[in-house]
Formats: sequence, structure tokens, C-alpha cells
Amino acid sequence: MPALDEFKNKGLLRRLRHGVGRAVADFGLIEEGDRIAVAVSGGKDSYTLLLLLEELRRRAPVSFEIVAVNIDSGYPGYRTDVIERFLRENGFTYRMVPTEHFTLIQEKRRPGSSYCSICARFKRGALYTAAQELGCNKLALGHHQDDFIETLLLNQFFVGSLKSMAASMLADNGETVVIRPLVYLPEEDIIRFSREAALPVVCCCCPVCGTADLQRKRMKRLLKEVEKDIPHVKNSLLKAISNVHPRHLLDRRLQVAPPAPCTSVPPGGTDGQQG
Repeated sequence: MPALDEFKNKGLLRRLRHGVGRAVADFGLIEEGDRIAVAVSGGKDSYTLLLLLEELRRRAPVSFEIVAVNIDSGYPGYRTDVIERFLRENGFTYRMVPTEHFTLIQEKRRPGSSYCSICARFKRGALYTAAQELGCNKLALGHHQDDFIETLLLNQFFVGSLKSMAASMLADNGETVVIRPLVYLPEEDIIRFSREAALPVVCCCCPVCGTADLQRKRMKRLLKEVEKDIPHVKNSLLKAISNVHPRHLLDRRLQVAPPAPCTSVPPGGTDGQQG
């Protein structure tokens, strides 16, 4: 499976490989000697990310390593055994990280607040720690094109911020570079690939597993409606994130101060005439 040599839908595979290769080239995501921790949750996105990075590793002109990392948040029923079997049988180097996140979330989560946000914070911290322990300078996450676009809209609609995600950014720990190589891949292609490759997708088994964030669901529905009239809207929105014109925004921190008036005195006096 890592080589994907027997995957029948060659056109889909070419599209996925091209999208990842384009992201790597556009944003300089992978360099010679990189050791990359790949977050593998057991979902369609993380499996796809892992397999495509392995394809790239085998074919790329630069040498780099990948290590699959799974964070077990401790939710009852989470099938880490399925994930580990997939990694082992397909020859990946990997690290399984058990945690007590579920217990901590139960203790610290405010009533009515989201499971996902606090879980994500705990999981991200565990991923940074694992990456450092494994000697990885980069951490690859499986956010795809739709995630970027939906996050952009969510921040505009509900937060009042013109912000999405970065394809590459230095993490808060100041050491690990977070990369998102699936930025150009639409979710529908990943879903199709996951099904046709029969990937062993597992649920995280958190109390809200399978229930998408309500606001994100609204963004998905909105995009589907707009796509009926503007088929290329997602590509246009993704392009907008990388085509920013600060002069035409209202953030005062982006304003350029006007040039100071000239205060020099011309030769011969202030009226410009010779004395």
C-alpha cells in the first residue's frame, strides 16, 4: 500500500500526487535532510497524507524521513490497534502515544463548551512533544483545501478576523515547523481515495465523534449552495488567501505612513531666489 502501485484509479492518484507536489514546491514544505512527524489519527485525511508523503519520499530528488505519530486521547473504544496494524504491516516507522487527555478534558472542560477545541489543544501539545523526542524538525498535519476555506469563512462570519491557516508555520514551541501538504486537495478527492484504497478509517470515539461542528456544517452547506452558480468558488477563495492586498483592508496596523513633507530649504533662501 505505501507505494500505491496497485491503486487502480491512476487519474485520481496523479491528481493527489500533483497537488501535494505543487504545495511542497510553492511553500517550500520539505527540504533535504528533513525528518517529518506525520500526525495519524486514523481518519481519511491523515492516512491519505501519510501515503502521499511516502510516495513523494520514494520519488523526490531530496532525501527526507517520515515517522507516523498517533496520539491516543484515551477515549473508550478508540481502535489504536487498527491504526498500529496498518502502520506495522505497511512498513512505516511509527510511535503510538497513549495519554490521559479524556480524563483531563472531563475535569477542565467548561459546561457547554466544545470538546473539539480543548482536545485539539492537548493533542497538538502531545504532537509537538513527540516530534521533538523523535528528532523531527517538522510536523505534517492533514488539513485539506476545504479546511482552509471553511476556516477562512468561519473567522470572517463569527470572529471578525481575516484569517485561515498557513501551509507552513513555526509552532508556538519555537522549534517545530508545522506543514500542511494537502492544502490544494479537495475533500471530495480524499474521500474517494480513502474508499477506493479501502483505508481502515477509525473514529476517535470522543463523545461528539461523527458530529461536525455546527458552524462548520453551515459553511459546508453555504459552499455547496454557492458552487451551484459558481463552480470554481473554492479555488477562488483559496487563491484569495495567497493574494492579499493590505492597502485595501481596514487593519490600521497594515497602513503605511504617508511620506513626511519636505522640510529642506532650497539654495538661496526660502523663496528660492538668490540673495
